[in-house]
Amino acid sequence: MSTFFDLSGKTAIVTGSGSGIGQAIALRFAQAGAHVAIWDLTLESARKTLQLVQEAGGSGEAAAVNVANAEAVESSVAALQEARSRIDILVNNAGVASVGNVEQTSPEELERVFQVNIAGVANGLRAVAPRMAKQGGGAILNLASIASLIGVADRFAYSTSKGAVLTMTYSVAIDYAKQGVRCNCVCPARIHTPFVDGYLEQNYPDNKEEMFQKLSEYQPIGRMGEPEEVAALAHFLCSDESSFITGAAYPIDGGVCSMPGF
Repeated sequence: MSTFFDLSGKTAIVTGSGSGIGQAIALRFAQAGAHVAIWDLTLESARKTLQLVQEAGGSGEAAAVNVANAEAVESSVAALQEARSRIDILVNNAGVASVGNVEQTSPEELERVFQVNIAGVANGLRAVAPRMAKQGGGAILNLASIASLIGVADRFAYSTSKGAVLTMTYSVAIDYAKQGVRCNCVCPARIHTPFVDGYLEQNYPDNKEEMFQKLSEYQPIGRMGEPEEVAALAHFLCSDESSFITGAAYPIDGGVCSMPGF
């Protein structure tokens, strides 16, 4: 890579990076020179991403971290800081999906989603933001969703949780701006990940291709996004080239938010 968007010497945490968007971000950061802490719910998944990072000549480490567990997040961050001296980048990517309107969403389902998508992000922010402030700065990126910005049918719990991610982004951005800590979020539409393939296999085994096309056409651009495209935006927002950007929410959505009813 060119010297633009260089992450050499930086230490980054990417949660939920065992597959999909998180994996693409971890790989992109490593290729740009960062040492990447690859966190996933299972060590096996984290190690698969680590193997890709190492095969690409990058530096990283794998760990099983449940972001919903505040103590686990704090201890993992403390151990990484002790080993690496500082933490320059945090990407709060780990999350879970949920389908259903308010009537179909049980209290138990709401709690499940909130524990990962809200508490999980808050745990990362609580552990990392003060450390970044003490060291003189850092970049935080949260994975929100277009569901943070517009109404999406049958996504009551998910939309609620991602709306919280958006407002947590604003809160951290203003609270830590004077300490040099930037906090932004990206708001993807449908991205073609293993989750999408699994969802179609489970719910539409007889017409997967038809449903895939329907989901793709939801975006005015006519297709789903790719994890690597989200990773490219994440790379920019966590690099020094975006040093004047904080408290921002970036749709990466193939035109969904800007062309409603297309």
